[in-house]
Amino acid sequence: MNLVFIWQSVVLMISGIFLLKIAGRKSIAHMTLSQTMVMVSVGTIIAHPIVGFSVGKAIIAAGVFVVLLVALEYLQVKCNGFEKFLTGKSVTVIENGMVQMDTLRKLRLTVDQLEMQMRNQGLTNIHDIKIGTIEPNGHLGYELNDDAKPLTVGQFKQMMASFSSQNSLDPTLENEKKTQDDSSIFQEIKRLHK
Repeated sequence: MNLVFIWQSVVLMISGIFLLKIAGRKSIAHMTLSQTMVMVSVGTIIAHPIVGFSVGKAIIAAGVFVVLLVALEYLQVKCNGFEKFLTGKSVTVIENGMVQMDTLRKLRLTVDQLEMQMRNQGLTNIHDIKIGTIEPNGHLGYELNDDAKPLTVGQFKQMMASFSSQNSLDPTLENEKKTQDDSSIFQEIKRLHK
């Protein structure tokens, strides 16, 4: 049995990765019908010279592709430079509420497509975004400005604690609290027990 097709599988897998890298991160995450057809066609073109008409070769070639995929993922975990080259890093597209048009052009992403991703994230105002990035998977990552961030339970508890400590120092508020406590229906029960 001629084992040359194993090396062909390795070469064509690496070629396919480079072609997908050239296609861009947007293509991987949000493919249109035409982009999907191109990617499927590329996969078919890559596999056809290897497999031919042999079922055994097809199974072995698919196994080689899977082993290469696992090896590439392992290399990405071990080597940061390899990960950056193969997968890419996040790219900033919004800074302090301003769209970085040069970066959008490099990513071949339109403002309308960016706004669509914002709407999908539930964001309605671009000025609320402190920093926005397009992640390697093509999705929008973001951090909101302080004024646009929702209040967390921990922040609410801190606010209430500082509010109550301020109120305990104010004698007029303390008198109001005593008056409210006196009018409580439980005050009568407390007095009867004394």
